[in-house]
Amino acid sequence: MNNLKFILIILLFLNPLVFWGQRNKINIAHLGAKGDGKSDNTLIIQKAIDNASASGKGRVIIPAGRFITGVIHLKSNIELHLDENAFLLGSPKRSDYGSKDASPLIVADHQHNISITGKGIIDGQGDQLIKDIYWMLNAGTLEDTEWKVYNPWHQMRPEERNRPKIIELTDCDTLNIKGITIKNGLCWVQNYKNSSNITIDSIKVESNTFWNNDGIDITDCKNVRITNCQINCDDDGICLKSYDPKKRCENIYVANCSVRASASAVKLGTASKGGFKNITIHDITVYDTFRSAIAIESVDGGILEDVEVRNIRAKNTGNAIFIRLGHRNIDSVYSQLRHIHISNIKAEIPLTKPDKGYPMEGPEPDFAHNVFPSSISGIPGHEIEDVTLKNIELIYQGGGKNSIASLPVDSLSKIPEQISEYPEFSMFGELPSWGFYARHVKGLKLENITIKVKEKDYRPAYVLDDVDRLVMDKIEIQGNDACNQIFLNNISKTELNIWK
Repeated sequence: MNNLKFILIILLFLNPLVFWGQRNKINIAHLGAKGDGKSDNTLIIQKAIDNASASGKGRVIIPAGRFITGVIHLKSNIELHLDENAFLLGSPKRSDYGSKDASPLIVADHQHNISITGKGIIDGQGDQLIKDIYWMLNAGTLEDTEWKVYNPWHQMRPEERNRPKIIELTDCDTLNIKGITIKNGLCWVQNYKNSSNITIDSIKVESNTFWNNDGIDITDCKNVRITNCQINCDDDGICLKSYDPKKRCENIYVANCSVRASASAVKLGTASKGGFKNITIHDITVYDTFRSAIAIESVDGGILEDVEVRNIRAKNTGNAIFIRLGHRNIDSVYSQLRHIHISNIKAEIPLTKPDKGYPMEGPEPDFAHNVFPSSISGIPGHEIEDVTLKNIELIYQGGGKNSIASLPVDSLSKIPEQISEYPEFSMFGELPSWGFYARHVKGLKLENITIKVKEKDYRPAYVLDDVDRLVMDKIEIQGNDACNQIFLNNISKTELNIWK
């Protein structure tokens, strides 16, 4: 026996991390948490996090069961781990998220080395929570200026500040989000703000509960990897944003993900005050998406540059590619958008609404229109620069009729600039082409592009207006007559090798 004690003492002395690691695994059920779907476990879960943090590091385990919680604060060197069949359920009571602006369910601020892992589910219970929010609004116990006001899309909804996000981590470093499923939010599902060294891998987002349910938001972050994720949400799927003029999203890598969205699948913007640099997006599958498969937008004074997009497969999406430089900000600082390379894209654009039948559909434009083409649009005097589209195949249902809407190519000046408007593919109204439309661009190369239309469209395939340094090489148009399918206006320094 003495020899055994001696050996144990020696082992502890030589490798204390083995024993330390065991001590820092805290199962919330062992602290009295109840997975009955009824009990409030907020204090117990927070105690587990605090205890693990006080000892330097640790893993807080959510075991199998249905554990309700209010707001919890993650701390440095903590892993929140959800076992298989574990449900971490957001409280269905709005009062549990604060009396004024709603706190996200899971938060961290100025922390480092945080992980959220496992095969379990974080469920915001948005369908129950929104009922409580409306009850409070009707009772006058919650202030809100928007819930009875129709917005431009003819929807009534409480302000975003009154609808909790599920995860928001701010000014943090070294974050690892892996394996979990996140469901049923009322606002952005997860937002990572002003943070660095983020890995998001193999997670699922299933959130069609309410409007503004972005799947993943990355705001002014650096060194981010998003891989192997499945997103099904009621707003933008994977969205990069920039709210700080002194910061930007930089060194962002997105790959091997599938996205369905009631807005755009992968988007840079709309918020674009600082900008975006060194963005790589590849091998993305898009389906049943209302707006654009790829949306690249700089409209708030930021610089958007050095973006590579490749290997995108989009089926049943309202628009394939949307690139927009605008000027929404009230100061004199204009956005810049340059050095964009997009290749190996195949997209199918239907005649009908792509997200028809989903719980919360994207809002249709309130004007008659035919199918919208892909578009690249700057503004006068502030052109988009250096865009290459290569190895692109777009398949349109077609069927555009001038009896529905008509804008002939001799009326290009009637297309509104919409300089300060919210950017989206339908912002200009009816457009004069069915395949591609470009305006105010310096350096546009279209190489090995095939666009097909299943039913004839009265419009030409391409309308390019005010483009400097245009290259069109190996262009194929199928379905409409080959003549009069490319309309060029105010084009300079052109190199054309049109037909394959």
